[in-house]
Amino acid sequence: MRDRHLDHPAAPGRPRALLVALVAAGTVLAACGGGDDGDDAEAAAVTTTTLTTTTVAPTTTAAPAPVAPLTGELLADDALRNRPAIVVKVDDTAKALGRQEGIDVADLVFVERAEGGTVRLAAVFHSTNAIAGPVRSARTSDLSITGNLGRPLFAFSGANGGVLGQVRAANLVDVGFDVQAGSYLERGTGLLRIYADTATLAGLTPPGAGPPPQQLDYRAPGAPIANVGAEEVGGVAIIYAGRVPTSVEYRDEGAGWARVQGGAAHNVSSGARIAPDNVIVQFVGYRSSGFVDTTGAVSPEAVLVGEGEAWVFTGGQLVRARWSRADEGALTKYVDADGQPIRFAPGTTWIELADPGSATLR
Repeated sequence: MRDRHLDHPAAPGRPRALLVALVAAGTVLAACGGGDDGDDAEAAAVTTTTLTTTTVAPTTTAAPAPVAPLTGELLADDALRNRPAIVVKVDDTAKALGRQEGIDVADLVFVERAEGGTVRLAAVFHSTNAIAGPVRSARTSDLSITGNLGRPLFAFSGANGGVLGQVRAANLVDVGFDVQAGSYLERGTGLLRIYADTATLAGLTPPGAGPPPQQLDYRAPGAPIANVGAEEVGGVAIIYAGRVPTSVEYRDEGAGWARVQGGAAHNVSSGARIAPDNVIVQFVGYRSSGFVDTTGAVSPEAVLVGEGEAWVFTGGQLVRARWSRADEGALTKYVDADGQPIRFAPGTTWIELADPGSATLR
């Protein structure tokens, strides 16, 4: 901060200078007499002015810490933070359990009902890379799931001809096995042989594709839940009904919500337990997609535009919420009973797209 005296311009023709008076305390300067008038010279009193200049360090505002838009966690790696999301369709039938990879570290995972009560996963990778699979075919529900992720890369292994046409007309980048087989890993034979390397798929990013928008609101790490109505619960059980029903549970075991499927702990092939930091049970309707599978079973399509009830499990507690989404390009909003945004724990989140009435608290 400059001294206020230095803020005034110097007078015309005179240099701008700092005047310092030299003073000898207690000393009187006498003028010498030149005639016989005998007049004594008067003592001249000199006043001292002390100038103090204070220097104030400039105020700086720290740049916000870079965070991953799909986890709310710190992410200093510019290459990861600025790339598009990569959505991988993963088999979640009984045959795939024990052979799955990568889904335990995905930023977001959507669980969608498929034919006959089976479920498929749409695992969204952005802040991390993984080998993910087994990779399976696309469904029309995927178009709505990916609709608000910007322009994501979409990894899948085939689809019904009509579904494939919709995928290629959507606002996403088709990096499916049909067009990029050389970018996938194949292990053995059969339907469960294909795996995706997200780092390899990221190399297929077209010019102009950017990161996804932030999907959820996050609270500070370690901060308590401030939303109204939060209650302690032990977990939740969900049934996806059909000819081959799928049972799912989440249990609060202190380090995330441990997932159980078919009555057994849900682990990936490495033995790592699936235990996301947050779980959303989003109650949605399903309608016919207009397509059938190879057995003739109708393929269901999740209705993700509109509004409905949701149960949010975070920080060991349940918050009863409402979800709403204006259109497929809009973000899904989750609010509490007071209409305030739900604040999630930074970290991974699984979203179960469950039928109304299909879940029970534990």
